Amino acid sequence: MDSSVITGSTIPEPRDDIEFESHEAAYSFYKDYAKSVGFGTAKLSSRRSRSSKEFIDAKFSCIRYGNKQQSDDAINPRPSPKIGCKASMHVKRRQNGKWYIYSFVKEHNHELLPAQVHFFRSHRNDDPLKNDIRIRRRKSLSSVSKLFGAYQNVDCLEGYMRNQHDKGRSLVLESGDAQVLLDLFMHMQEENPKFFYAVDLNEEHRLRNLFWVDTKGMEDYSNFDDVVCFDTTYFTNKYKIPLVFFVGVNHHIQPTLLGCALIADETFYTFVWLMQTWFMAMGERAPQLMLTDQNNALKEAIGAVFPQTCHCFCLWHILEKIPRQLEYLSLWHDNFMVKFNKCIFKSWTEEQFEKRWGKLLDKFNLREVEWLQSLYGDRKYWVPTFMRDVSFAGLSTMSRSESLTSSYDKYVHAETSMREFIEQYKTILEDRYEEEAKADFDAWHETAELKSPSPFEKQMSLVYTHEIFRKFQVEVLGAAACHLKKESQDETTTMYTVKDFEDSQNYVVEWNETKSDIYCSCRSFEYKGYLCRHAIVVLQMSGVFSIPPKYVLQRWTNAALSRHPISERLDEVQTKVRRYNDLCRRAIILGEEGSLSQESYNIALCAIREALKQCASLNNSAETSACPNTSGSIEEENQYRNTSKERAPDLQVTGADKATRRAGAANTKESNHSSAVKKGKVC
Repeated sequence: MDSSVITGSTIPEPRDDIEFESHEAAYSFYKDYAKSVGFGTAKLSSRRSRSSKEFIDAKFSCIRYGNKQQSDDAINPRPSPKIGCKASMHVKRRQNGKWYIYSFVKEHNHELLPAQVHFFRSHRNDDPLKNDIRIRRRKSLSSVSKLFGAYQNVDCLEGYMRNQHDKGRSLVLESGDAQVLLDLFMHMQEENPKFFYAVDLNEEHRLRNLFWVDTKGMEDYSNFDDVVCFDTTYFTNKYKIPLVFFVGVNHHIQPTLLGCALIADETFYTFVWLMQTWFMAMGERAPQLMLTDQNNALKEAIGAVFPQTCHCFCLWHILEKIPRQLEYLSLWHDNFMVKFNKCIFKSWTEEQFEKRWGKLLDKFNLREVEWLQSLYGDRKYWVPTFMRDVSFAGLSTMSRSESLTSSYDKYVHAETSMREFIEQYKTILEDRYEEEAKADFDAWHETAELKSPSPFEKQMSLVYTHEIFRKFQVEVLGAAACHLKKESQDETTTMYTVKDFEDSQNYVVEWNETKSDIYCSCRSFEYKGYLCRHAIVVLQMSGVFSIPPKYVLQRWTNAALSRHPISERLDEVQTKVRRYNDLCRRAIILGEEGSLSQESYNIALCAIREALKQCASLNNSAETSACPNTSGSIEEENQYRNTSKERAPDLQVTGADKATRRAGAANTKESNHSSAVKKGKVC
């Protein structure tokens, strides 16, 4: 790309008539130029005089200059962004001590990214003010909101399932808090009418429960609806504001905020209203798994609203209650926890768990403790032994500090007021945008660092996101500290005992070569979503040198945001990921250029529609020829695309429409009735 297409730069282009006081000043000039144009820089080489020992020659280049040189059997290769770019600036020292530009190569063989230049290492700490995420976010907010998606009406729900015990219950807020919340919702909805909020009134028409979610939360849920954590920590710990969160996790192992609520109580009716409201906001798509605290009212509500959803309790919720519930065991606490952890985490079968649980209760005389009785009654909701086919995507951990939901603890404290939280809420959104953008940028511009000649590591380096790959890499390297022993074998399954010398534990691994099924008693795949070192060493010793496709979750790959499932062949997955990353880079450039004016926006939108139409036609033809008996699913896909195309032009919202949506938030019967008529169904 020719850098001359970048306009608005105040840094002059390097010329041979420009002089510098030193080679460092020359590099500083080249960095400023690179920052204004949109690429990272590096010091390529320098040379000193043999006689005076002073610098007389230096060369600076684009960060993607040159080609990566690495042999296939390298033990510890370094990550490299090099792709053969020739852009560089060569400076030399005159006799009078001044430095001049000896040669300058302007053209790059890749896209330039002026809007994202702060992510390059060479520019990260140059200008803290300009790099402030909140300032950048505010500047781009208006253009981002226009591109986020088709606008739609947002309906609020009537309070329901009332009885005589509900009367009088209401949300406890300080004076002026309700107005602060209303101002926030009005502001968010004006920025993007897709913003969703709903209120629940009691019999006396007083505010009881309140829910809201921003557009990014709904978009994140559409991509990662497999695991959701409903966090009531701040409510149950009696914080100043009765706040609860819906939290998910994206492909970079970053928490995603899927909704916030203020609730008056922990009754069945409150939780049913909240789950129903959240379900509507998320397009009426139920999660595959929901993690919560142990709460009977919550358990009943989730069972009623999401009968097909797997409901589990967070392990750290259970473990943190032990000191409080069994306070009289403080003198024997350490000994009890050793036995308790062995019973919970080292019982490989249900029978083994039942036996150890009984011994635990008898040893510490706990048969009559009601809390432990309730834990045992709910054992299928939290004991790992009963969750062989459950995937938690890293959201269920053993401590609050390890949990992704704890990332919000730095924003909300016990004495945080409503006004303070509103400001923190905006900060949460800004920080999440920035962290995800940074992770995407690194995934597109940096190659993963290999640390071993393992074929498993090399295979997944181009498939997993950087964050997941680094965790998987630890397992690959840890396989060297494992020793396996074959225990038994039948017609389908081979059983191994794997000794892990790092933690001095034995694990049981089952391997079915016919079905490519592998299961380890450490349950790493179930809890984290990638294979453990014990499974890897069994695959390796069985002559299998690639991860079976069923154990590569799309949610952890660079193609996680694609609505088409990844192929069964991982070599095709790697190729698709490369294409996907390249198209994402180009889409960002198009979005930046296309949003500068209405005319450029129309051109970009027209090009996108035409390209989407041609790609859809090509892919449909390929699917039809490959699967002639799946016309029904193809028709559904075409219907989805047609619906998307019909909604796309609806980018203008009148003042009356906005007023209608704001009025809908008041939760009146008239607004619900009118919106139901528009949708052709009764809500």
